[in-house]
Amino acid sequence: MCSPFNLKMAIGLVSSLWVLNCRSFVAPMALVRTLAASHALKNHDKNLACCSWGSSNRTFACGASRADVGVTISSSSVDGYPEYSRLLPCPSQNGPPRVEHLVVSEGGPVLEYICEALDLPSLFVADLIHFGAVYYALVCPKPPPSATPEQIQLFKEVTAPSVLRNRSSIKGKTVREAQKTFRITHINEFVEAGTYLRIHVHPKRFPRCYEIDWRSRIIAVAESYVVLDKPAGTSVGGTTDNIEESCATFATRALGLTTPLKTTHQIDNCTEGCVVLAKTKEYCSVFHGKIREKKVEKLYLALAAAPVPIGIITHYMRPVNIAPRLISKDFIKGWYLCQIEVLDCKEVPWPSSIIEEKYCVDDCGWPSKDVAYECKINLLTGRTHQVRAQLAACCAPIVGDSMYMPAAIAEKASPGLNPFGEYKKQDTSEDDRTKDIEEWIAQHGKEPSVAIGLQASQISWDDGEHFYEARSPWWR
Repeated sequence: MCSPFNLKMAIGLVSSLWVLNCRSFVAPMALVRTLAASHALKNHDKNLACCSWGSSNRTFACGASRADVGVTISSSSVDGYPEYSRLLPCPSQNGPPRVEHLVVSEGGPVLEYICEALDLPSLFVADLIHFGAVYYALVCPKPPPSATPEQIQLFKEVTAPSVLRNRSSIKGKTVREAQKTFRITHINEFVEAGTYLRIHVHPKRFPRCYEIDWRSRIIAVAESYVVLDKPAGTSVGGTTDNIEESCATFATRALGLTTPLKTTHQIDNCTEGCVVLAKTKEYCSVFHGKIREKKVEKLYLALAAAPVPIGIITHYMRPVNIAPRLISKDFIKGWYLCQIEVLDCKEVPWPSSIIEEKYCVDDCGWPSKDVAYECKINLLTGRTHQVRAQLAACCAPIVGDSMYMPAAIAEKASPGLNPFGEYKKQDTSEDDRTKDIEEWIAQHGKEPSVAIGLQASQISWDDGEHFYEARSPWWR
């Protein structure tokens, strides 16, 4: 058991996660909160490309100054949206993420503690809380496998039963239950000593939200739901670190509703088209039930770089919730069934450079850009990235899909790179198999910046009693 002095030292220190300039772990006594950093990133912040244990130095990642995060710009209400200037204007591009992990040394209002610990302006921290970018857990999460013996020892000291026993908030909970994270929703929320905090200082931003005429994107307003023609480059319900810049939020404002709309299903940020938002929690549950009972039908339009055969296409998706999604043409036990039905495939012009520039469509290096192929697809199963991954596996990736097209190009140039493809090689050992999978994943690219050639063009349920259609896709 550590002394009160050492405990306070252990839970009071601060460190930073660095994304571009990875630094070595400097102070052996540094931060019990860093014990949580890699673990939390593994589960919540997979968009971080690289990080390391930081020192207690409070300078920002990438050398950002305090002014970089605390800019105050005067702006007035536009189109009925409330004035919101401290994280605005929205940056046109997302900068490197920065996530801070703290363990509270002295109880008090969360806003005050974060401001003091990270040397951030109070208005900026208030905005982060408004964005949903601040989380807490009663107990610091377990250290990652890469933790040093010293770090593991610190974690054991501040989570020792004799220490936790003195915290009334943990009584009746297991340590695992106390390690669950929850979003902080109010700037004056009290956090007691020992509370773990995760602060997304640089949340993912969605600049397209401020460019859209949201009222014109409303397809239908019913008693229990709203149907939205979602623009590409936006999030349906928000992200882990940003629930403010979402379709649900901006559609709610556009309609002047007092109760926020709720997400019933998802489509990718880079995909446009029909999305159903519920007005009440009750209808949200009802619609989820219809999806489970397969009463909801979705038709997609996909702009493929090569022709796709008509009929049902079947693959199996690896049950790992990380992009890129890997799929196999052959059945693999435990992998998810993925099926799409291609109803039509017709030759159309490849989008002009002007159109591609307007919608920020990535140039992924496809060798022939004379024609593309518009496919009408019936979604038979609903897996994340399913249409994108399946078409790429058919050597017909979606135009602008910077995640899956590079791998399709690589496989086309050197058949056999894809360990689950038609020309896959037979591995003699599990180590060889793992190596081939890692090499295949490395062939994939980054998530698209804004739009790809994919639209949720139609949605219907209850045998067509409710039927809605999106406007013409951007490439037309």
